[in-house]
Amino acid sequence: MNKNYAVLGAFLTGTLMSVSAPAQTNTTISGSVRSSLTNESLSAVSILLKGTSLGTFTDDRGHFKITSSQSFPVTLVFSSVGFANKEVTVSSDQAVNIVLDPVSALAQDVVVSASRLPERILESPVTIERVSTADIRNTASPNYYDIVGTLKGVDITTSSFAFKTPSTRGFNGSGNLRFNQLVDGMDNQAPALNFSIGSLIGLTELDVESMELLPGASSALYGSGGMNGTLLINSKNPFKYQGLSVQVKQGVNHIGSDQHKAAPYYDYSLRFAKKLSEKFAFKIGAQYIKAQDWQGTDERNVLRNNVLSSIKPGNRQSDPNYDGVNVFGDEASASMNALAQAVRATVQGSSPQAAAGVAGVDAMVAGGATPQQIAGAFGANPAFLQYLPFLIPTSAAPNNQYRGTFGGQSVSRTGYEEQYLVDYGAYNARFSAGLNYKITNDLEASFLGYYGIGTSVYTGADRYALKNFKIGQYKLELRSKNWFLRGYTTQENSGDSYTATTAALFINNAWKDNTTWFQQYSGTYGAARLGLLPGAGGAALPDAQAHATARAVAETGRLLPGSPEFKAAFDQALNKDINANGARFADKSALYHYEGQYNFSEKIRFAEVLVGATFRRYSLNSQGTIFADTTGPIGINEYGGYVQVQKRLLKDVLKLTGSIRYDKNQNFEGRFTPRFSALVKVAQDNNIRLSYQTAYRFPSTQDQYINLLTGGANRLIGGLPQFETFFGFDKNPGYTSESVVAYRNSVGAGTPNPALLKAATFSKIKPETMKSFEIGYKALISKKLLIDVYGYYSRYEDFIARVAVARGQSGDPARAPIDLASPFTSNNYSFVVTSPTPVKGIGYGIGLEYYVFNNYVLNANFFSDQLQDVPTGLITFFNAPKYRFNVGLGNSNLYRGIGFNLNYRWQDKINWEGTFGAGEVPAYGTLDAMISYRVSSIRSMFKLGATNLTNNYYRSAFGNPEVGGLYYASFAYNIF
Repeated sequence: MNKNYAVLGAFLTGTLMSVSAPAQTNTTISGSVRSSLTNESLSAVSILLKGTSLGTFTDDRGHFKITSSQSFPVTLVFSSVGFANKEVTVSSDQAVNIVLDPVSALAQDVVVSASRLPERILESPVTIERVSTADIRNTASPNYYDIVGTLKGVDITTSSFAFKTPSTRGFNGSGNLRFNQLVDGMDNQAPALNFSIGSLIGLTELDVESMELLPGASSALYGSGGMNGTLLINSKNPFKYQGLSVQVKQGVNHIGSDQHKAAPYYDYSLRFAKKLSEKFAFKIGAQYIKAQDWQGTDERNVLRNNVLSSIKPGNRQSDPNYDGVNVFGDEASASMNALAQAVRATVQGSSPQAAAGVAGVDAMVAGGATPQQIAGAFGANPAFLQYLPFLIPTSAAPNNQYRGTFGGQSVSRTGYEEQYLVDYGAYNARFSAGLNYKITNDLEASFLGYYGIGTSVYTGADRYALKNFKIGQYKLELRSKNWFLRGYTTQENSGDSYTATTAALFINNAWKDNTTWFQQYSGTYGAARLGLLPGAGGAALPDAQAHATARAVAETGRLLPGSPEFKAAFDQALNKDINANGARFADKSALYHYEGQYNFSEKIRFAEVLVGATFRRYSLNSQGTIFADTTGPIGINEYGGYVQVQKRLLKDVLKLTGSIRYDKNQNFEGRFTPRFSALVKVAQDNNIRLSYQTAYRFPSTQDQYINLLTGGANRLIGGLPQFETFFGFDKNPGYTSESVVAYRNSVGAGTPNPALLKAATFSKIKPETMKSFEIGYKALISKKLLIDVYGYYSRYEDFIARVAVARGQSGDPARAPIDLASPFTSNNYSFVVTSPTPVKGIGYGIGLEYYVFNNYVLNANFFSDQLQDVPTGLITFFNAPKYRFNVGLGNSNLYRGIGFNLNYRWQDKINWEGTFGAGEVPAYGTLDAMISYRVSSIRSMFKLGATNLTNNYYRSAFGNPEVGGLYYASFAYNIF
């Protein structure tokens, strides 16, 4: 694959060298551009020689120079967002000084992502949101990426300080497989995860020119994954945005926090771009962010079933089988009665003498002997005495009055809080570079590189510690007026990443293995309840006291956080791969992508016709720590193509757009995704839009090939047919987790019922699909009020989900009832299935933006998403609040350079469903605010700001940390 990428590079290089030199120029025009309102110099103003494609931009000082073969006089066209266009006729080579008049920029944005063609945002055929450079400059959010959360229809799931996941139209979670994120046309997903990791990689803040968000289906143009939305982030071209830009932010979080004392926050970034000639420009950038991360401190009790866990009453003191949400290692759990049964079987089969001893115990129980009498009878055999707390309660004697000693009680090991297992020293360093070369006025070549490294945490089926996680993205592109060719690669390195659960399980087993711990606990508890505990004088202890005594005995030797022994065990877990019973990932997966597009509009006059094609290859290389790739990397090929036709009718009153895309993954059947839309102009700047859209997503790389041991005997496996054969499910079936729990409860109650066990089916998986109908209205009224309303109806089919099963370790199907009676003699698996049950989704939203007076801008949005007709028992992981809204007020120049911005966001409660756990996430609201001071003379801005100003700690998802206020001050130079 590297060879193929080199071929593309050679092709692009050859193209550059084969283009003939441009004609000699003989006219040079130079000058400057300023604002008529503030008299400030204006950078990035477009200057075009009228009637040609020749143009340039003002530099960071507002200066420009343009050369042409035309003789005087010539006409220049000046344009910039927020200013009226101006045409100026130049008759000599004397410098020209241009003044542009500010105008309202409301709804004047030009977007590309909605149809891959430039069009006014008012005329987009589908719902779209846009964030401009000015929006980023004036936001109260400390990070440009956080602005997405203020847009209509968007939810943000915060797994940690630096790991934030946007979602639209439901299915919220940490890592969204139904949402695409493209940076300069590059899909910036992590290849091993198949979802974007937010802003951990990609652009530095000073290099972001704009963001465009497409809520809803977008697969017809952007391929697999765009079922519920696509976010496109665009960088600044070095020809247009030049000079040195610097930004320094410092602040504090954890104010008044129980998590941690107040901690500093740092965010330093710079960008430098230079146009060396009319042909060549470059840019470099860097950003470094460091903060004390938000901490997962939820210690509520979880009832786990290995698919969808839920909250139950109790804590470590009141529930012997306690399993804390953000406590790890306590996932190791066992039924005391099942363990006692296993001990009985082991002792009975160990020797004829032992079998005779067991029979003797049963005879004495049948004869009505007390535990003390039985112990006295075997006093001469101290080695056998230790088994009495297991043998007496499990005796099958009909009149055994001690049979209920253990009852159905399970117990768990004592875990470790998340703060002792996860590195909360969050940091993120990003570096970027770009080279741009204009081969002709209409053809530009570029090379872009983005590299990011950082430490963060995200919530999936576990709390995953991304420590020193690295990703690089590198792109070569040729772009002309009507076509482009690009190739890029994403290179991932998991660094020192690991899972909290496996680390905790490793530590616990380092000082005492599970078998020994559970035997000590159950044996001590049984002895305490039977009056056999040494030093108790033959008295039977109450249940709570017996549990406390048992845990104290089993915990002897426990490694305490902060001790050298704990650190040594922890380091050993992190230095050992997860497939070798450690906790560390060793992933170096990669993605290679090639894409081209041609616009035939100049050749086909009756309509605008776009044609495009893509090829993608995943190279999964986790060395067996995530995927089934122990023998070498796994390759997955995907390819696709699309056609779009757009036609304006009835004197531009009606704009029709139709597109269709075909995509094929080597492991699945190909998919067609058509899209049709109509835009109707009902009046000037008043448009109604109608659309029918389809979308899909292929099962992710993990859905296909994962083979991950998540701790103990728990394994996640892929859903491809070869996994059924490799693990032998076709000959030795697994049983559903629900039925295994029911069966173990019957064993614990002393009435084993194998009929409760239900075999699971390993079925063929296929792509998930969605069809959506949408109607919307967008209007600009009196050049002051922008209204945008939408409503949609969607139908989802072939949900991709996971089921959990258990199977005996013996490998003998006939022994399933014996093996499954105990977690110590069974293995747990989770594999992917496709649900045939369709589900309907409906939603609506309204957004308002109003230019009040004197530069005041008021904005508000309200939106809702819901699922309907969800069958009982179907877990959808929809996780969308029923209602949400944002309200904002701002003024970028309130008085002599002073500006401010306020935004309040509220969202309804959520009944959260996730593989990490399920439970209610309460409703919450947050207020972000900032005040700024612009110093035009030094082209700088000072800012004081806060996100979650009221410091109202909230949790955005089950198992995620509580997020408090962040307060900061910043200085920025040359960001205008």
